Amino acid sequence: MVLLGSIFSICRDAAGVAGHIFAFGLFLSPLDTFRRVIRNKTTEQFSGLPYIYALLNCLICLWYGTPLVSPRNTMVMTVNSIGAVFQLAYIILFITYAEKGKKIKMLGLLLAVFAFFVVIVTGSLQIPDLLLRRNVVGILSCASLVSMFASPLFIINLVIRTKSVEFMPFYLSLSTFLMSVSFFLYGLFNYDLFVYAPNGIGALLGIVQLVLYFYYSRVAKEEAREPLIVSYA
Repeated sequence: MVLLGSIFSICRDAAGVAGHIFAFGLFLSPLDTFRRVIRNKTTEQFSGLPYIYALLNCLICLWYGTPLVSPRNTMVMTVNSIGAVFQLAYIILFITYAEKGKKIKMLGLLLAVFAFFVVIVTGSLQIPDLLLRRNVVGILSCASLVSMFASPLFIINLVIRTKSVEFMPFYLSLSTFLMSVSFFLYGLFNYDLFVYAPNGIGALLGIVQLVLYFYYSRVAKEEAREPLIVSYA
């Protein structure tokens, strides 16, 4: 039993480390957008809402990973700490280059995120029973993760309607899939439903995205090879 527990612990840590590596693919994906924003000194028609929502998600999951809420979830805490720093940096850049109206809106949303996070932290600390506290925060983090993983459904719908993968970057979809699989395994080896359940859903949605990407990429290549004028001579 001790040996089995040790093997599970090693597998859990290995999955967590892999999840951190693949998560960087997600955290770095907006860099091209912000290079353009900095170069043009304007946010153009870009929306700052995805970064606001991603920050809130990282903060909630970070809190769930702390020893005050759930034991043996250090990897969840660290990956979401890194993610929160990235999202905050993107939000600051967005506010810096946004028009006045967008600046005010984004500042208001940022303050609302921090206020909501403070409410979650202080509220959960009022629950003396550690198991109940873990369940409450776990449900919140699970709901947040599921809704985040569900957001690509709009992109999937767009890909099917337009029969084009232009709006679904391959490496972003691949990073999401690999990170979800890694933390799904991390949650399984850690016996944590609130980690493996949402990441399992994320892995399934990642498979759907990758299948659609390869299918419509192949369709586009076949259509490009077809001659524009068919000769009957």
